[in-house]
Amino acid sequence: MEINIVHEEKYQQFTVALGEEEAELAYALPAAGEINFTHTFVPENARGRGIANKLIREGLRYAEQNDFKVMATCPIVAAFLRQHTDYRKLLE
Repeated sequence: MEINIVHEEKYQQFTVALGEEEAELAYALPAAGEINFTHTFVPENARGRGIANKLIREGLRYAEQNDFKVMATCPIVAAFLRQHTDYRKLLE
């Protein structure tokens, strides 16, 4: 299954269309040069396929490209960052 991630800057989220539902990674920009990943959601019938990880990787790629320092108030993103130490350079 190909995952097509769309960055909806206006709504501050990354989304994946899954039929009538969508998965999302939401963020906030609390200050200049900062991004806070606040919420991750994958519909129950689509869980276990790595969609959340792909959304998080895309969000972190966006943060890195834009020189944002990363905060993760979303527990799923925080757990991802603890497991993937190669992203630590992005943390505040």
